Amino acid sequence: MPVPVPQQQAVPAVETTHVADLTLLVIEDDPAGTFTVPELPAAAGTRVRIRTARNLTEAARLLTDDVDCILLDLALPPSSETRGGEGAEGPAELATLKHVLRIAPRHAVLALTAEDDTELAAEAVRVGAQDYLFRGELDGRLLTRAIRYAVERKRADVAQHQLTESKLRAQENARLERGLLPTPLLQGSDLRFAARYRPGRSRALLGGDFYDTVRTPDGTVHAMIGDVCGHGPDEAALGVELRIAWRALTLAGLCGDELLSTLQQVLEHERESEEIFATLCTVDITPDGRHAGLCLAGHPAPLIARHGRAAQLLPYENGGPALGLLPRARWPRRQVELGGSWSLMMYTDGLIEGRVGANETQRLGQDGMVAMINRQLAEGLTGEALLEAAVAEVRELNGGELTDDVAVLLLDRDRSGNRGRSRSTSFPRPRPASAPSPASAQRPPL
Repeated sequence: MPVPVPQQQAVPAVETTHVADLTLLVIEDDPAGTFTVPELPAAAGTRVRIRTARNLTEAARLLTDDVDCILLDLALPPSSETRGGEGAEGPAELATLKHVLRIAPRHAVLALTAEDDTELAAEAVRVGAQDYLFRGELDGRLLTRAIRYAVERKRADVAQHQLTESKLRAQENARLERGLLPTPLLQGSDLRFAARYRPGRSRALLGGDFYDTVRTPDGTVHAMIGDVCGHGPDEAALGVELRIAWRALTLAGLCGDELLSTLQQVLEHERESEEIFATLCTVDITPDGRHAGLCLAGHPAPLIARHGRAAQLLPYENGGPALGLLPRARWPRRQVELGGSWSLMMYTDGLIEGRVGANETQRLGQDGMVAMINRQLAEGLTGEALLEAAVAEVRELNGGELTDDVAVLLLDRDRSGNRGRSRSTSFPRPRPASAPSPASAQRPPL
């Protein structure tokens, strides 16, 4: 038998001792007192607590976070909130519904209407209500089922909306980060270029590591790789700033200590705190490809593999400090001989600081990396295949994903005459290490 709608203050004290599974806010205005909500059965331990509001002002006051569902009588008379305001177009009943949807965007809403008003009921669902009920067919079991359905559907709608927004943000971030990856400027050079990049930050394409390669009009090829301490988006942004500054300064004719001193000024102005620093390695390869100038700012020395000889590290005894540590630091530029045919690999410390061994305390280190590269060279790996194998093996030795960013850059010069016909001067944008191209195995070796 139907019972009158209980007022919030009339809930028996014994009922308030129960923790309600669902709370229903009924918004209706029935001066005659004929509108009733059927008694709701407790199914599977579920209890539905009812609150009532006679107008939208009272509904806004009772609409707390613990309300799960709203039952709105579409016959509710228009109020000052719905007259002439946003959403007032169309029937007054829908204007009231739109107002409720605006003030309760996270709550499920059930529309209550007369049996002969099916078009209005369907329109209410189209506007945003989770379901509709007819006043004359209302009973306890139907209302309980409708409340459950509306609440779950609203939760699903909110989750889908959040998922869609998350995907859109991820796509926008991916497009932005992909556009910030460097495109090597090597037109006219006979050097071959390859790179791999794996950010340590989850679901990111860009980390604190950065690199670039350009050829200046005099024929010199300049290469750089660096690492901003930290792995977050702020470090990634600073890395991009330093890379772009390096490219601009290099094209303007700066190199060596003068270039690094200017980069340090950029870092000091752009960093968030004085604790932020960046390591850097720069190489300037002469137009004939046989010599290079090397500058190290707290960065690991590059590895060189000359034709017919095992790979080894370039000299690094005279390196300077990382950028941002000492205000008036100097970075000497050391001349090194490359030879006729060689492969030069520049990398960040993410490649050498992965763990190895069962005790998980030993690091790969530079010696371990050199041994690994020599073994892979002996297996005939070169170019992109070599970098792909190196990053994959470091990850395998670590027992899973690396927590630090990893960037590896490879420049290759072959004067043996075996690969001259396949040499290309077109340098595409490098791919992240996590997205290898199926066509890479089909490319001619470096």
